[in-house]
Amino acid sequence: MNRLEGKVALVTGAGSGFGLGIAETFAREGAKVAIVDINEGAAKAAAEKIGSSAIGLAADVSKAVDVNAAVEKTVAAFGKLDIVVNNAGISHRNRPMLEVEEDEFDRVFAVNVKSIYLFAKAAVPLMQKQGGGAIINVGSTAGLRPRPGLTWYNSTKGAVHTMTKSMAVELAPNKIRVCALAPVAGETPLLATFMGEDTPQKRELFVNSIPLGRFSTPQDIANAALYLASDEASMITGVVLEVDGGRCI
Repeated sequence: MNRLEGKVALVTGAGSGFGLGIAETFAREGAKVAIVDINEGAAKAAAEKIGSSAIGLAADVSKAVDVNAAVEKTVAAFGKLDIVVNNAGISHRNRPMLEVEEDEFDRVFAVNVKSIYLFAKAAVPLMQKQGGGAIINVGSTAGLRPRPGLTWYNSTKGAVHTMTKSMAVELAPNKIRVCALAPVAGETPLLATFMGEDTPQKRELFVNSIPLGRFSTPQDIANAALYLASDEASMITGVVLEVDGGRCI
């Protein structure tokens, strides 16, 4: 349907998982896409698969110099930046909160929370000059219905949701919409980390907590991101859209 025709999007953590699904879907809908990932090989492979409408960029989203460079390279390649999807995220392994080491705690907050601040610093001025834009932050059901074992990760996603709402209000006069997605766990590299271990028993236990009876897929999340990024959602800002099969009910 070319719902993003003429748009330029930057998607973080797009070398695999939800981010890759979002990047591929955006490209199919007409967008030029910058695929940003800490794994340069994965980013470039994903971009090559998509074709001339994509570029692959290496960046540690917790470092300002990397974030600024990613935004600058995107604009140099495609001329502007309309959409930022802050998807990159990490977690500590599911275990008691006092067993998580300080450096691991710091890294989870840096990647999941600080990165949104850094991309706002780099991208919002561009969007203000252009007369608008859209930012989508990937939160989690963990920030809405937290469970033991992921306390510090849960906290980062709660922060993402609150940041999204506050950003939406502050940036509304600039016609910059800010929304969040709250996915339930899916078939991504983080699944085993969320569960503590990837076993048939753990998977069954987790799936049984989802009313629709399955994990989320990258396409599920991409479809939701596409809607929020498109002009169809022009009156929607500050929402945290649950893509969770009913888990948060």
